[in-house]
Amino acid sequence: MDPGTLYGLSLALIFAGVLIMVIAVLLMFFSSAKGKGETKGGGAIIIGPVPIVFGTDKESLRKVLVLSITLTVLLIVLTVLIHFMSR
Repeated sequence: MDPGTLYGLSLALIFAGVLIMVIAVLLMFFSSAKGKGETKGGGAIIIGPVPIVFGTDKESLRKVLVLSITLTVLLIVLTVLIHFMSR
């Protein structure tokens, strides 16, 4: 892949991530405005291979932890595959 393609792909992924976050915040706002139930959530910050996970309850925390560990393993596997394919 040439650098221009990678640059365009990275910008598209950043834009998609920001759009997903905005939609999620709007959905949480409108669902809590009706007064029906609680809002639960969680998040993860992945720095290198180390996920830092936070959440509002144990169920959300467990889901985010599983997803972040899965993402970390996937990224490590892809990094190794790309390294061996580029040789």
